[in-house]
Amino acid sequence: MPQSSAPLPPAPPAASPAAPAQGFDRERYIALQSEHIRARRREIGGKLYLEMGGKLFDDMHASRVLPGFTPDNKIAMLEQLRDELEIVIAVNARDLQRQKVRADLGITYEEDVLRLVDVFRQHGFLVENVVFTQLESDNHAGLAFRRRLERLGLRTARHRVIPGYPTDTRRVVSEAGFGLNEYVETSRDLVVMTAPGPGSGKLATCLSQIYHDHQRGISSGYAKFETFPVWNLPLEHPVNLAYEAATADLDDINVIDPFHLHAYGKQVTSYNRDVEVFPLLAALLERIAGASPYASPTDMGVNMVGSCIVDEEVCREAARQEIVRRYFKALVDERRADADDTVSERIGLIMGKAGVETSDRAVVGPALELETATGAPASALLLHDGTLITGKTSPLLGCSAAMLLNALKHLAGIDPEAHLLSPESIEPIQTLKTAHLGSRNPRLHTDEVLIALSVSAGASEESRRALARLQDLKDTNAHTTTILGSVDEGIFRSLGIMVTSEPKYQRRTDLYHKR
Repeated sequence: MPQSSAPLPPAPPAASPAAPAQGFDRERYIALQSEHIRARRREIGGKLYLEMGGKLFDDMHASRVLPGFTPDNKIAMLEQLRDELEIVIAVNARDLQRQKVRADLGITYEEDVLRLVDVFRQHGFLVENVVFTQLESDNHAGLAFRRRLERLGLRTARHRVIPGYPTDTRRVVSEAGFGLNEYVETSRDLVVMTAPGPGSGKLATCLSQIYHDHQRGISSGYAKFETFPVWNLPLEHPVNLAYEAATADLDDINVIDPFHLHAYGKQVTSYNRDVEVFPLLAALLERIAGASPYASPTDMGVNMVGSCIVDEEVCREAARQEIVRRYFKALVDERRADADDTVSERIGLIMGKAGVETSDRAVVGPALELETATGAPASALLLHDGTLITGKTSPLLGCSAAMLLNALKHLAGIDPEAHLLSPESIEPIQTLKTAHLGSRNPRLHTDEVLIALSVSAGASEESRRALARLQDLKDTNAHTTTILGSVDEGIFRSLGIMVTSEPKYQRRTDLYHKR
């Protein structure tokens, strides 16, 4: 955009985004949770293998349903114990073979193992071991990755598929079961077991270690840290229902812990997989060590999240919104995969329990109304100060890119009619896309808009002010009336915008959609 050499006029006051309401006390959690883990170690009286459920470093789900819980909250808590613990990563070799991807980050489990090692070490944690669970001799991807890790200086252990696990306790707890697994040599008495995702074999690895410790005369025990469901919140509390929505594709459901009710006469919340496996886990612990220290699945846990909620209504509303987001995500996933509606139907039932509808997501209605008015895809974004920003499709910009520019203009106090990017600066990019890069969509997407805005910031004060407000988009909510391409999804994820979409493509004939 051409710039005048005359002095710039005073900038209008920029919007001051309101801080999101907080429902969770992060500092209390760090102190309370770390001390509770220390207490469990003292109770065990020896080496403690602590299985960490969910995401250890970047728990985005927890940060969404418990405002105030930061994605790195668990790491910040574990930093209080850093000199006492080491971290072991378990990865299911079958997931490596099928190139399983972490949906929230868009990277394979193999890449995520490397990322986790780097992140933990950057925070000063001891990480020396990676366990390959269910690694068979015909799994070439798993064996190749194991050799790669060893070349990088990591120690690895191979765990095999054990026939009859976990029901055949006699075989599992024998030389023909856990005895075939390679032992993980650890140097500290608190071993945190984590993984790239679910189904990685963390529990089996912990039990295998306890078996081998027992064979070596080492006293050790097991505990579990699973953030959700929150055991001391009611079964159908929105925070617990949001977890059920998040795991609807895994057939997880929240249940009253029957073992805890029988042992203590008290209702607490657990989930079906822990309840189902508990009798076998207790039997395995008894067979390995002679006795199980736990009377219920809840007893195994060390989760203090429920004790750190300081504004329950804030968390209730955040959880209700998460349930609606999960519903839209399921619809889009099913549309992309041309799959049946099993998962979305499950979440629809959960929405009924939580008393929410899609219309309770404030950005849905305005986006749909704008699409109806313009006859083209549209989007809407709700800022922290309550301002609703919309974006419509134009010959120059896609609706998401337009919405992003409109939001930045509002936050920077720039005239909404002003052009941060002139048509003259956009047209060469469109020509490059269509004439040389083979794109059939000439409109600029969010990544292209941000790059163009960055280029113009060298000469434009308004562009600089707009870019400076990108950070204010974190934890805002948006909705688009068409399925986003992978690039736009990645941009929204990087900016921290929680976006949902209608389950349809921009063109009715589209079978493959990248952008």
